[in-house]
Amino acid sequence: MRALADFIMRGRVQATVVVVGCAALPLLFWLSAAAASLVFLRRGFKDASTVIGWALLPALAWWVFGDPRTLAVLAGTLGMAALLRAGHSWNRVLLSSVGLGLLYGIILGSVFREPIEALGQALVKSLPVMLDGLYQKMSVEERAQLGGIVVPVLTGLMAAGLQIISVLALMLGRYWQAALYNPGGFGREFHTVRFTLVPALVLLGCMLFGPSLGSGLALLTPLCSVPLMFAGVALLHGLVAQKRLSKFWLVGLYVTMVLFMQLTYPLLVVLAIVDSLIDFRGSKPPPQGDDAANGEG
Repeated sequence: MRALADFIMRGRVQATVVVVGCAALPLLFWLSAAAASLVFLRRGFKDASTVIGWALLPALAWWVFGDPRTLAVLAGTLGMAALLRAGHSWNRVLLSSVGLGLLYGIILGSVFREPIEALGQALVKSLPVMLDGLYQKMSVEERAQLGGIVVPVLTGLMAAGLQIISVLALMLGRYWQAALYNPGGFGREFHTVRFTLVPALVLLGCMLFGPSLGSGLALLTPLCSVPLMFAGVALLHGLVAQKRLSKFWLVGLYVTMVLFMQLTYPLLVVLAIVDSLIDFRGSKPPPQGDDAANGEG
């Protein structure tokens, strides 16, 4: 991957080839967003505008053919990259991803309304089997409320998927930038990601009570969990680096996430919330200046 980053930064033509080519190919839109964010983070909007402009052509073409993901992830990743380049911390970038996820939810709910509603109706019909005896004990109002949040939750899950992809694309772009110009800079940034108590409680409150404020707000549950999940991953990375543990523990983390996502994901969210209370790393504010991942000092 370092070789690809080096190729991208050789010149505008090479960057355009990678960004446009990956945007045009199915399932590689995340790589296009990562490459575009690398150019933007290092060169700024003025130098990156030509590359981004060419990347918009295949992204708009995919939107015309009914797939808004390429354009949405490209624009969302660059928006968060703008915050990062302006000097904002990863904490603020991750918090801003919730708003980005809401925008993704609106787009997906509009473009894929019919298939999402069809899937939601199928899930509602299967709820008596999925919940077994618990469903029979619910009142009519509780059943109606549960059925009403199915579609918003499905939309939120799809939007959270794009939200996670956008954050990962930005992280890849930032990692490339650090690898080329300041080795280890991204690691030092990422290891310090930690939410203080108030933001963590706000995210937790939106996750738990969003559906009770209105069925349409049920999509907040998956969207607000994403920043906490990344904070949980950063906590484990930071502890491994701080305690000088073997990289085997990180390999085990990601293998477990792939095999047991339904168990690992909420555990990471809980770890991030507990860390906001205890601060397992005794972390200091993110370093500035020479430690910044951009390598520009």
